[in-house]
Amino acid sequence: MTRPFSIKRLQFYMTMPTPCPYLPGRHERKIFTQLDSLSGPHLNNFLTHSGFRRSQNVLYRPACENCQACQSLRVCASKFEATQSMRRIIRRNQNLNAAVCPAIATQEQFSLMQKYLVNRHPDGGMTQMDYYRYKTMVEECASQTEIMEYRLDDGELVACVLMDRLSDGLSLVYSFFHPDITRQSPGKFMILEHITRCKTEKLNYLYLGYWVPDSPKMAYKALFKPCEVLGPTGWRRLESRQ
Repeated sequence: MTRPFSIKRLQFYMTMPTPCPYLPGRHERKIFTQLDSLSGPHLNNFLTHSGFRRSQNVLYRPACENCQACQSLRVCASKFEATQSMRRIIRRNQNLNAAVCPAIATQEQFSLMQKYLVNRHPDGGMTQMDYYRYKTMVEECASQTEIMEYRLDDGELVACVLMDRLSDGLSLVYSFFHPDITRQSPGKFMILEHITRCKTEKLNYLYLGYWVPDSPKMAYKALFKPCEVLGPTGWRRLESRQ
């Protein structure tokens, strides 16, 4: 049973400024708090709806000085209709077989993630992650978490996504895939499949984390329309400027 919590009892901390990974020449700061095993799922649900993002057992959100570019984005799954290009992505990935797995780390997943990081993010901090830290990322998370594995017909694991369950939807925490299937757009495919999953389970939203309007790295998130971003007055529909 989930233990109730009071927002007044939470302890929040602030990181030191570091270079922004999305907008050159800027620095980012984050405010964060810790999940615990009893109130974790409830707290994760509450703070995700308030613009926070989960990383292992930490919930954080940007708290940058003089910048509010990062905006939480969620897809309105119940109203979503795939475009022609998105339907092509679905067809290109028909060779992938999906299976929902419990949040238990495997060496096979870790090896795949290493290949992904070396190929896609060679200068990122996660390239230094060892298997123990990966196991911590997957298993020591006080939230309702699952892993979706994608395999070829011969059983080879080629993609994974770590996902949290919320009261009104699913939240994609982290995904990775084999470099050999990059041309199939597996990242977008996993989003499309989870939108379908939300529809099947009658969940309204798929949460995609932060969208930064002027960052090419984040542009893809706004393609999944209709979608909403979180502003000072709450969630609002993102207009078609992209």
